[in-house]
Amino acid sequence: MASLARVADERVLDVRCDAHSLIVDLMDGRTISAPLAWYPRLLRATAEQRARWERAGAGYGIHWPEIDEDLSTEGLLRGVPAKGTT
Repeated sequence: MASLARVADERVLDVRCDAHSLIVDLMDGRTISAPLAWYPRLLRATAEQRARWERAGAGYGIHWPEIDEDLSTEGLLRGVPAKGTT
């Protein structure tokens, strides 16, 4: 029997924020959304600072150099907020 399972590609394709959410598009077509309140540095950052992100960790992470914030797609997929926010 042939498998219909697709190989997941959890690398970052695009990142954006709206007034309340961090939204991350993955290479495999999935989109992750998490509350900005989970990430205090992002919450306090300006829209311009949030827009200046870089891929990190071979594409499995996101880095915002101006605010020194790093997130992984693994943590986002698991729904893990930043330490001290829960």
